[in-house]
Parts: sequence; structure tokens; C-alpha cells
Amino acid sequence: MITFMDYGNVIGQSIDYAKEGLVGKWGRWIILIVLSLIQIFTLFLVPLYTGYMVRVYGGAKPAPEVDQWGKLFVDGWKLNIIGLIYMIPVLIVLFIFGGFAALSAIASETAGGDPSAAAAAVASLLGGILVAIIVAVIISFIATFGMLRFAHTESFVQAFNFSAILEHIGKIGWGSWIIAVIILFVLSFIYGLIAGILSMIPIIGWIIELFLAVAFSVFMARYFAIVYESEPAPA
Repeated sequence: MITFMDYGNVIGQSIDYAKEGLVGKWGRWIILIVLSLIQIFTLFLVPLYTGYMVRVYGGAKPAPEVDQWGKLFVDGWKLNIIGLIYMIPVLIVLFIFGGFAALSAIASETAGGDPSAAAAAVASLLGGILVAIIVAVIISFIATFGMLRFAHTESFVQAFNFSAILEHIGKIGWGSWIIAVIILFVLSFIYGLIAGILSMIPIIGWIIELFLAVAFSVFMARYFAIVYESEPAPA
């Protein structure tokens, strides 16, 4: 079954959520900026920022305070691990095709630089990358929903309850879910263009971009939460 939701309303609610949660609450906004920078500079080893977004993904309303630091850290790591587990099939594809490419390259060297073997190595590598991208896109639709389920249930195991995840997506409608993700991708692209332009403004541009990055992250997390909650989640 394919159903379609009011995407304009979802976007509007998400914008209002981010605005109400950050505008006028400058302390919270600045703390989140600092946490995002810490996360980047520590290569996501201190995922307090991600931990906060887990709360937003989980449907916290209004936007929550930045507190319970231990829980933020643990939840951030849990989400990181969930994402890594979902990407295992992609890594396997890259490993397999990369292995074929390596064997072809070795064969090429053994044959004194045989052009056909070298071409096979390149074709295998490019083919592997293409297949990996396709697999990653397909998995991302399920993985994102799994992360949302984890955030709502606070259960790591529920992120991989595939029967419940697929049933929930089916209730919302695969068409609705795919379109929702595509719309957010387009909005992210537009945001990226704006951020790129702002970053060219000396000093002040980077500061503005930091504030906007946090606001967009909150918007995005709330957007996904609303889509997830548009239909009751299976037990």
C-alpha cells in the first residue's frame, strides 16, 4: 500500500520545533554547538551531540535540555554502533569486489602488465563501488527507521527488530517513507549550498554556519520523528 502524508505540514512542524527549541535559548544553542565541535574534533569518540539528537529522534517534545551527560554519551555510542552494524553489508560488498580487483591487479603484474587483467581490476573496483552505493541506499531506508525505533524504545535490540520495522514502514507506506527521505535529501542539499555561501564570509560566516548547522540537525531529527510517529509503532 502506498499512502502520502502532508509533507509541508511535517516540514512546518519541524521548523517550529527547532525555532522554539533554540531561538531565545542561546545557552542551549551554544552548548550544542560546542558539543558538535567536540564530536568532530574527537572523530565521534565523544558523541554527546549525537546523544542529544537521539532524544529528539525519540519524540521528546518540546526540545529537551542538554543534561544527563552520561546518558547522552551512551546513547550517542549506541547510535554510532547501530549505524556501523547496518553498514556491514556495504563493507562486505566492498571487500569482495576489492578482493577481485586486487587479484586481477596481481594477475596483471604476473602477466607482465597484461592490459586485459588491469582493465578487469579497474572494472571490478568500479563495479564494487557502484554495487556498494546501491546497497547503502537500500539499507539506509531501513537503517534510519531502525535508529528511530531505538530512540523511541530506548532498546538497542529494537533497532534490529526487522519484522516490526518493516511492518511499521508498511503502515506508513513505502511510498510515503521514500518520498519523505528524498524531500529531506533535497532540503539538505539546499542547506549545504547556503552553508557553503555563508562559509565564504570571513569569520562571521563560519559563526552563522555553526548556529545553522545545529538548527538544521534539530530540524532533521524532529522531521524524522514526526514521520515515524505518523503511524503507531508495532510492539
